[in-house]
Amino acid sequence: MTEYETILVEQRGRVGWITLNRPQALNALNSQMAGEVTAAAVAFDADDGVGAIVVTGSEKAFAAGADIKEMQSMSTADMRQTDHFGAWDDFAAVRTPVIAAVSGFALGGGCELAMMCDIILAADTARFGQPEINLGVIPGMGGTQRLIRAVGYYKAAELILSGRMMGAEEAERAGLVSRVVAASDLLAEATKLAEMIALKSLPSVYAAKAALDAAMETTLAEGLAHEKQAFSALFDTADQKEGMAAFLEKRAPDFTNR
Repeated sequence: MTEYETILVEQRGRVGWITLNRPQALNALNSQMAGEVTAAAVAFDADDGVGAIVVTGSEKAFAAGADIKEMQSMSTADMRQTDHFGAWDDFAAVRTPVIAAVSGFALGGGCELAMMCDIILAADTARFGQPEINLGVIPGMGGTQRLIRAVGYYKAAELILSGRMMGAEEAERAGLVSRVVAASDLLAEATKLAEMIALKSLPSVYAAKAALDAAMETTLAEGLAHEKQAFSALFDTADQKEGMAAFLEKRAPDFTNR
């Protein structure tokens, strides 16, 4: 397996784990970490033996933001020519479902990274926010776009324009978080959910994720058309035949991901 310096990577059964590991910087996201997280996720995505991915950090910080020291002296030309946050586009494009298991701070780029994932499990200690306005900038990894889709315009505007943090319970009420669990149970719950997803048929999981993504980008009519096409296409898979046969025979399906 590839050696990484800013993350820990392992595969447990059919679940790939990526742990952000810059504790001295509260897991601040620098360019090296962006490249490594993306490379690990893309590698898991290409492996039929992986059916779900979990991204997590430490108890104190999922990720406290982008690395300010790295960016402070950069110019507009530097940001554009290097496409500073471009690596994250490849992370967000993986087909495999990604769960963010968030404890502690998920601020700025950390909140944006969580929002690139499909499911956000939050410890009751988690704190979310987009405080970039306090630094004289705005979110740059998708915060103005993904947050509004998660919580609506007025909540997103309050958080982005004020830079205020919100706790896990408020984040769940607002629709940003899938579920809040006790901090001591976070990794166990993430494991349970990831293993549940990883047991499903990969073609159907890929299709479901693509349809959900389409719902965020298209009109209702276009989304419904996408869903109908994806639904019917799955009837040419072996897993559809096995899944329906298993249901009728009252047994667990034995999916082959074909």
